[in-house]
Amino acid sequence: MRLSRPGPVTVSVAPAGAVDDERLWVEGAPGSVREVGMPGGTRLHVVAANPGELALRYRARHPYAEGASVPVTEAERIEYLRPSRYCPADRLGGYATRVIGDRVDPEEKVRVIVDHVAGHLSYVGGSSGPTDDAVDTLLLAEGVCRDYAHLAVALCRAVDVPARFVSVYAPGLSPMDFHAVFEAAIGDRWYVFDATRLAPRPSFVRIATGRDAADTAFLTTPNDTELITSTVTVTSHPHLPEDDGDQLVALT
Repeated sequence: MRLSRPGPVTVSVAPAGAVDDERLWVEGAPGSVREVGMPGGTRLHVVAANPGELALRYRARHPYAEGASVPVTEAERIEYLRPSRYCPADRLGGYATRVIGDRVDPEEKVRVIVDHVAGHLSYVGGSSGPTDDAVDTLLLAEGVCRDYAHLAVALCRAVDVPARFVSVYAPGLSPMDFHAVFEAAIGDRWYVFDATRLAPRPSFVRIATGRDAADTAFLTTPNDTELITSTVTVTSHPHLPEDDGDQLVALT
């Protein structure tokens, strides 16, 4: 990236929780690098950067194990029912009610919403902009992973199912990049869903969790910063897990 002014550069690339062989390389910034913990286990790295070119490289090995479902706290149940910047659930109540029909079970509601979003949207790279919210996505009927997740989250909240946006590493995704999915509260636990169905959910590794993409951006920079290029590489050993789409899957 190229900065025109000094300021903090914040990256959200580290998996939430413990990892092995973790290292962050910084080229072009003689200043300090510090880690900042955020809610939900999100770990940010803040670089004190000067004007000019700045290169960041991150590497880690995640000791993946099948996740145990995370409890839903009372505070989370309140927070993740509220509308947010990219998930204006208060504008989608009537539409969401028609989507779920007479279903009252939270898991059934979520599965119907996931199927609906998957069927309504076409995955088209570059079709949406950084300010598009779930209503824009619904009207456009196409988008990328963040748009699928925003629409699903907004519809879930609109029918009283707490839902939150999650950025993940997704082995099996092609082309590889950061991936956006969502978690919904089923009973008193969080489970992950992905309306794009582009990678097996049991392979996902949580990076950041929040109300929507505004809380989980992989890069936050001073104004007038130019992102020159970015590359994401994720591998899974020894093989990718299967995902039949029916099981409830929890993120670690």
